[in-house]
Amino acid sequence: MGAGRACRGGPSSSSPAAAAAAAAVGRPFPPIAASCPFSSSSAAAAAPAAPSETASTSVTKTVNGSHHFKIAGYPLAKGIGVGKYIASECFTVGGYDWAIYFYPDGKSPEDGAAYVSLFIALASEGTDVRALFELTLVDQSGKGQDKVHTHFGRSLEGGPYTLKYRGSMWGYKRFFKRSALETSDYLKDDCLLVNCTVGVVQSHTEGPKIYTIPVPPSNMSQHIGQLLTDGKRTDITFEVDGEVFPAHKVVLAARSPVFRAQLFGPMKDKNMKRITIEDMEASVFKALLHFMYWDELPDIEELTGLNTTWVSTLMAQHLLAAADRYALERLKLLCELKLCEDVAINTVANTLALAEQHHCYQLKTVCLRFVALPENLKAVMQTDGFDYLQQSCPSLLTELLEYVAKVGEHSVSPCLYSNEVLDGGDANGRRVKPRI
Repeated sequence: MGAGRACRGGPSSSSPAAAAAAAAVGRPFPPIAASCPFSSSSAAAAAPAAPSETASTSVTKTVNGSHHFKIAGYPLAKGIGVGKYIASECFTVGGYDWAIYFYPDGKSPEDGAAYVSLFIALASEGTDVRALFELTLVDQSGKGQDKVHTHFGRSLEGGPYTLKYRGSMWGYKRFFKRSALETSDYLKDDCLLVNCTVGVVQSHTEGPKIYTIPVPPSNMSQHIGQLLTDGKRTDITFEVDGEVFPAHKVVLAARSPVFRAQLFGPMKDKNMKRITIEDMEASVFKALLHFMYWDELPDIEELTGLNTTWVSTLMAQHLLAAADRYALERLKLLCELKLCEDVAINTVANTLALAEQHHCYQLKTVCLRFVALPENLKAVMQTDGFDYLQQSCPSLLTELLEYVAKVGEHSVSPCLYSNEVLDGGDANGRRVKPRI
């Protein structure tokens, strides 16, 4: 570099420049311009001229998402009252939450319950959210004669619809005449099917891209995992259920605060070379080590030699307890997710007890809802796991009864009834009040 050449090949100490350099002693670094063999004027002259023309592009598009809403027990939903609705679960599109609102007796008193009303509402905080919508009542005869109201695929004179604030909604007070709906192919087995598509409008500006540098994804976990596979330079050994597992103290300490305290804390044994793990199966500890090195769950079939949902669930149960024991929160959540996906009659009671003991509240809720269903409750109560649940977590039986009661109250539909209206504005801009 120019600055380096100036320092090594400068004039002798008898020159004026040497005197100036001596006067500068004490400054940490000389100014770059002073040490550069090129003057500022020559550097400016050598710099490439800025391009005379530039360009950028503004891109506006929609981020789309859909939700399928089943309304079961429609005949029993009639008569709940004008302005009262059945709501779908919230779903997220374009960074905002949305919900579908179905009014069995209509939304407007002036219609006298002659029409059903259907709306899509903004269910999260937002201001002037612009979006396209599509509401579809599905023809269940298979003829494909769906009733569709859509913004997509056609010219909009006023542009996308704007929702001003949370609770604002778009839809139709007179979506379908109720007498015609009840004799149509849209109603089958007392159920209606509603599909909703939301397209949130988003804009950004793109400039010219003058480079393409592909960056591979991180492979750090592969390098760390290879330490376990190779078994080199291990400095601690674990004995679990008669099997021996070598490992590296520093890796375990970095991943688990429990191991950190045990291996490097003030009460550590400097000569500790071997630790015996009680109350854990060898295959579970092996899976635990695999996660700590690779940051992912192992292949259960490869680990156990078995490929059944029951074995996978059993491993997830044991591994969740081990994750909680060693404060591995990510592993605990992965096991919780796995158990939610595989909830079943013969394992749900044990999983529910495990969720209670290890404070897995989402898993606990999923299990309670599953057990409380009329078609599941009797079968679950006949399992050995339910006997264990009664003995280990008797307080859960009270919560289970509450869920059973809730299911009985809402056996008409899994949706919630409410006599409130949305907090925001309807398609006509009038204020309404939600319960979302």
